[in-house]
Amino acid sequence: MITLKNADQIAKMRRAGHLLDEVLTQVCAAVAPGVTTKQLDHLAEKLIRQAGAKPSFLGYQGFPASLCTSVDSIVVHGFPDNHPLREGSIVGLDCGLILDGWQSDMARTVCVGNVSAQAKRLVEVTKQCFFEGLAFCKVGYRLGDVSNAIERCAHDAGYSVVRALCGHGIGRAMHEDPEVPNFGEAGHGVRLRPGMTLAIEPMINEGGWEVDIDGWHVVTEDGSLSAHYENTVLITAGEPEILSMRS
Repeated sequence: MITLKNADQIAKMRRAGHLLDEVLTQVCAAVAPGVTTKQLDHLAEKLIRQAGAKPSFLGYQGFPASLCTSVDSIVVHGFPDNHPLREGSIVGLDCGLILDGWQSDMARTVCVGNVSAQAKRLVEVTKQCFFEGLAFCKVGYRLGDVSNAIERCAHDAGYSVVRALCGHGIGRAMHEDPEVPNFGEAGHGVRLRPGMTLAIEPMINEGGWEVDIDGWHVVTEDGSLSAHYENTVLITAGEPEILSMRS
């Protein structure tokens, strides 16, 4: 069941989102060659708890950390560890928190030091895919319009869209209805309505769309690079609002 949020609930989700933006901005700034993903995870948890919030990933269905750290060919759900990040890698940082009972969820893919032009382009196009989908997050469109826009952007750049995973509704729970695929047919799916809150998260592969799933870890089947970009989005009567961005 899709839940529509009222003004008070949206205000709480906005506060949660703005806090998460502050947290992940600091975590992304800490990425550098030699830094471990475990250090990034510790930083994320510290910042979340210092602000009076709770990390929503930690312990979720057994997940062992507050931050997903997905390096190079890991699509999502990478576990933080003590291996230093290497120059030239890319790392997806996915984080969520709960503030006053309401969730926010966002992800960024960050370049570690100097990276190849090809890797940088993948990261940039993945972000562009999100904003192409966002343009259709308006009353009068359907979820399929959002999904199709993301898919077209990726395919036009020569990339593929992960099909095994998708975005989702979000609110009091991290995962709510509806599912938000990153591929689909325009004009199909649920009609968008004011008060809907969606975690829209393109996961884009440099190679094929196929992935191997082993427990939590999701890895590109062909070993190619993968990038991830996510925000929590509010459908309004006018332009969509990105709740997980302060400006």
